[in-house]
Order: sequence, then C-alpha cells, then structure tokens
Amino acid sequence: MATRDDNLTDVRTIKASEFKAKCLKLMDEVANSGVEIVITKNGRPVSRLVPYRDEEPTMFGRNRDQIRILGDIISPLEFDWDEERELALIQGKNPDKPAIGPK
Repeated sequence: MATRDDNLTDVRTIKASEFKAKCLKLMDEVANSGVEIVITKNGRPVSRLVPYRDEEPTMFGRNRDQIRILGDIISPLEFDWDEERELALIQGKNPDKPAIGPK
C-alpha cells in the first residue's frame, strides 16, 4: 500500500512478515526508487526503511583545526573607538567634515 506522509513523499507500508521474506529486494527498491517503506507489526508501524543520503556538512566545526588564536581574546582592548566616525565611514560620509544642520 502506497500513501503520502506529512512531507508529501511517497511511502509504502508492508507487514513485517513480507519484509522478512523480501528484505534484500526491498532494500534495492528503496535505493533505486527513493520511496520509503514503513514496516508494521499487528497493523502498527515499528520501523522505516529509507534511502541512504549523505549528510550535508554543517557549519558547526567546519573550521576546526584551521584557526589559531594568537594572544588574549578575553581582555578588553585598550584603545578608544570613535563609533560616530566609524559609522560615517560606513555610510560613505566624510567623518572629518562637520555635519550641517538646519538654519
């Protein structure tokens, strides 16, 4: 029996006894078709046979062993930061030219 699950993918349901008899054939079918098989016992789902997919690499740990920390990254920096000047530079304005206000 073929149905569709919540993710709108095809799903086939079979009894555990049928799965036991046709296990290798069913594995090939799933690999070739991409259709998931839900295996049931006494009418209740107990397992899923799904096609194997390589996991997408995550961002977490991607640069492990590629970045070195040189010096103290915890202590505060010891210089003054002119945030208004920095903002003017980011906005493409001349930070050294005084702003002209309304007259």
